[in-house]
Amino acid sequence: MEIESSPPALILASSSPYRRELLQRYKQPFSCYSPVIDETPQKDEQAERMVTRLAEAKARAVAAAGHQGLIIGSDQAAVIDGRIIGKPGNHDTAVRQLRQASGNKILFLTGLCLFNSIDDRVQLDCVPCRVHFRTLDDAMIGRYLQREKPYDCAGAFKSEGLGIALLDAMETADPTALIGLPLIRLSQMLENEGIAVI
Repeated sequence: MEIESSPPALILASSSPYRRELLQRYKQPFSCYSPVIDETPQKDEQAERMVTRLAEAKARAVAAAGHQGLIIGSDQAAVIDGRIIGKPGNHDTAVRQLRQASGNKILFLTGLCLFNSIDDRVQLDCVPCRVHFRTLDDAMIGRYLQREKPYDCAGAFKSEGLGIALLDAMETADPTALIGLPLIRLSQMLENEGIAVI
């Protein structure tokens, strides 16, 4: 008699409420654990390499802490004029970042890892999104920051909230990538592991 095995646990290696909300769209049970890793960029590291490396490092850190299953890691960076822009962390840095973004194009890169810690299989990808910002004056920036407070978001910008009003256009194959977890690509990765989202 063949015993039917249960699917592996689905685990999100993140403390981000934005990623948690996105993953809930699948209507599948999952757990969340905060990975503890060093997120410092390596010397001369390109943004695409950095976000995929960190996405995998987050997933592996959660596995190393004793959690087994299909572990999802994700990391994001904003790139302006070839330079990586991180999370502002405070108001003054956010003002500087949005002044720099004004009238400019920013490339957001979201690294995604699905790590099967049971079989030691890794799927990695990087999903780009190019964002065209409107010309922003200091009054607009001030009002936006006062209302949104996006200090924990790369580039001081949240497309899922009021930040959408700062844009002229967006170019991406997956709008959820900009929020921090590319669900279209993740669905494909899960299917590769035998997990049907639908």
